[in-house]
Amino acid sequence: MQNKNIPVIENFEEENSFNIKEQLEKYLVHLKWFVLSVFLFLIAAFLYLRYSTSEYSISATVLIKDDKKGGLSELSSSFSDLGGMLGGVKSNVDNEIEILKSRTLVENTVKDLELNISYFQDGRLKSTEAYKKSPIKVNFFEKSEDFYQKDTTFIVEVLTPLKFNLLDFEKNKIGEFEFGKAINSKLGKMVVIYKDKNSNSNKFTTVELSALENVTNKYRTKLQVSPISKMTSVLTLSIVDPVREIGVDFLNTLIEKYNNDAIEDKNQVAKNTENFINKRLARIILELDTVEGNIETFKKVNRVTDIVSEAELFLLSSKEYEKSSIETETKLNVVEEVLKLIRKSTNDDIIPANIVPDGGETSRLIQEYNQLVLDKQRIAKGATAENPLVINLEQQLKGLRQSIIESLKNLELSLNITQNDLRRQEGILGGKIGEIPRQEREGRNIGRKQQVKEALYLYLLQKREENAIALNVTAPNSKVIDEAYASPIPVSPKSNIIYLAALFLGVLVPFGIIYIYDLLDTKIKNRGDVEGKIAVPFIGDVPRSESHEELIQANSRSSSAEAMRIIRTNLDFIVNQVPDGVAKTIFMTSTFPKEGKTFISVNLAGTFALSGKRVLLIGLDIRNPKLDEYMNLPNRGVTTYLSSKNVDLNDFLIKQEGYEHFYVLPAGMIPPNPAELLMGAKVETMFDTLKQQFDYIVVDTAPVSLVTDTLLIAKHADAFIYVVRANFLDKRMLRIPETLYREKKLPNMSILLNDTDTKKGYGYGYGYGYGYGYGVDVTKEPWYKELFNSMRKNS
Repeated sequence: MQNKNIPVIENFEEENSFNIKEQLEKYLVHLKWFVLSVFLFLIAAFLYLRYSTSEYSISATVLIKDDKKGGLSELSSSFSDLGGMLGGVKSNVDNEIEILKSRTLVENTVKDLELNISYFQDGRLKSTEAYKKSPIKVNFFEKSEDFYQKDTTFIVEVLTPLKFNLLDFEKNKIGEFEFGKAINSKLGKMVVIYKDKNSNSNKFTTVELSALENVTNKYRTKLQVSPISKMTSVLTLSIVDPVREIGVDFLNTLIEKYNNDAIEDKNQVAKNTENFINKRLARIILELDTVEGNIETFKKVNRVTDIVSEAELFLLSSKEYEKSSIETETKLNVVEEVLKLIRKSTNDDIIPANIVPDGGETSRLIQEYNQLVLDKQRIAKGATAENPLVINLEQQLKGLRQSIIESLKNLELSLNITQNDLRRQEGILGGKIGEIPRQEREGRNIGRKQQVKEALYLYLLQKREENAIALNVTAPNSKVIDEAYASPIPVSPKSNIIYLAALFLGVLVPFGIIYIYDLLDTKIKNRGDVEGKIAVPFIGDVPRSESHEELIQANSRSSSAEAMRIIRTNLDFIVNQVPDGVAKTIFMTSTFPKEGKTFISVNLAGTFALSGKRVLLIGLDIRNPKLDEYMNLPNRGVTTYLSSKNVDLNDFLIKQEGYEHFYVLPAGMIPPNPAELLMGAKVETMFDTLKQQFDYIVVDTAPVSLVTDTLLIAKHADAFIYVVRANFLDKRMLRIPETLYREKKLPNMSILLNDTDTKKGYGYGYGYGYGYGYGVDVTKEPWYKELFNSMRKNS
């Protein structure tokens, strides 16, 4: 019969709100494991930091000068005045970054520092690289061809300051040698030098030779070159290395070699430029000598010194000759006219004296002749022709006339000679003047070649001096602003991050384990896994008992005993519809054996008996009876009564010692046909009889998932308690009691959770709150629950 006071939950799939307190309790109960995990991880972090290899950041800053780079930079500078004929490539920051990171530059730096040779000394737990602190140094010479391609390891064991043992990697002795003496090896000859004779360091030093390519790639990967900003040409070079001295030396050497290479490139170009200029000068000198020789030959052949000056002189002379020729021609004409005049004239005519070009004898004779003519004309006026004076004058005039004629002829002859000479000289000058254009053209060609060669010669001399100056004042390509500096604080591993990660992992690992365990664990843990998950009413939970065979007594104050008293009270509400005078029958069942239904049956019956009620405990799990584990019972009972005839039921009732009205009806012997016995009519007769004798009947029945025994006798129950054991029953098995409840196969069905763990927060502390004067066992709550309760009260 269904009790109307117990509501039937038809829609039980309620949305569960997230309870942060419950979630925290689930993890805080394992606080000791969290503390232990954090402690272990912090210890591991400390050991890791103590024995791990620290990495340090080393950086340097350089300023890239705005210089010219490229194969023709210096040559372009030397011949910059030639315009665009020779151009250089202006350097920029991106180019210099690639040069600084180039394989060749890094490889040369590694070679220079011998970073392919490493020295290690053994410590307590690890080997450390000694670098400059190594007590020995190995120098190789006459190296083999594959010296930089092989990986080799050997060990030097210092015996004395003068001797050492050479061991292979497995510490097999190769031989005993002396420091400073050459040793033949596969890699070439080597000399081991003992640097620190007063050193107390480890006698064993491991020497590792690595392939140059691998070391170069390692440092190229480590090297970082980047501009400080886009607006500047300042670069930061950085590297991370476990040995700070190596990083400092590497960066400083890299910058030094970069500058040296730049200077060498510039000097090399300057030297090439100098060689080019010297070769050109030598050739220009030869060509200039040839041209000047041609000029000399030309002047000798043409008998000229300065064509222009001589041409001017020739032209001037030609004009003078022409002028003289004209004057001479004029004089000849005058002489001829005078001669004609004299031949036509008589002794009485005057001869012109002013026109004769010769101002010498002829002019005198003409003057004398003209004077005699004048004298004759004066005398003839007073005398006759026969006058002796006149005759004498006639004779004198005749003689003078003849003399004048002869003088004029001589003058004419002289003028003709002069005229011919002038014409000849004028012809010579005309020929020379006619040669002047050709000579000028040829002279100009030769002179032009001479000027070009001479100008180029002087230009190359000037550039050779400029190049010599540039060769001696070549500046580096970069300026070091900050030399390499190693930070004293390692960048890896970072202690703060390691400890923080250890703390995080110390919390995360147990949290993850608990979470995964909880996620994979499908067992029912607490009432939260039952309440609200199925429609079956929840009647209570029973904490884990200190003793599996515990039987409740009047003075029991354990949490289990208090839980039983609460369940007894709840049951009174469930079975309060049963009429007075009729026993209230309560059946116990479960899904599987070992869920504690017999334990609950025994103690629940004892709890009812302690309240002064007449209680009967019946063992109806006849296939697997367990009541005899809690009390002394004979091997007869229900099965004996059901299988026998003419027996009195009261003969099988056993009174439990220590209780006034507590009786037990054992299950008896295990029958071969339990189902048939329970289906018989005597079962109903048995319950009808017993219900008239007792106030409460508690029946321990069989698990419902294994056999049908419980369902066969379910009709005799006033209420069913379905026992579910915590940490035992799978949550998926709750569908069995859910199905039974919905199909109403078990009347007044409710669920009881057994064996909960109060220490993990799954119980509710049944043993406290009743005062200390009654000897109550007060269960102290965990500290985190007290903290939550205190916070809740304060809020």
